[in-house]
Amino acid sequence: MRPLGFRVDEKSLRRAGLDYWQHLDWEVADHWDDLLERLGETRIWFFSRFATQSYADVDYQAGDTLVFGSETSGLPDKLTKVNADRLLRINTTEHIRSLNLATSVGVAAFEAVRQLNVGGV
Repeated sequence: MRPLGFRVDEKSLRRAGLDYWQHLDWEVADHWDDLLERLGETRIWFFSRFATQSYADVDYQAGDTLVFGSETSGLPDKLTKVNADRLLRINTTEHIRSLNLATSVGVAAFEAVRQLNVGGV
């Protein structure tokens, strides 16, 4: 949702997407309610360092949506309070406060892809 913390012009996205850019179907939602309407009946998982349930303990399903907050402030309280049963944590040690956003997304997305056996992973 806007405002974004990065650029979405064609050159920037092509560089970030490398060889899979042409396979992406993406859009920017202007408001959370607009996004929920577009997602329909999908299950939504919210990632937070304050969650108690591990991301690895979920049985991901095709169509699930993974939501991450900003790297500096995380998810808004209004989302975490209403969706407490859908909050997931990526486990770290007591010496690591949190992972950066790109690493977190990669870890969570790979686990979902692994469970769904997408591409034989």
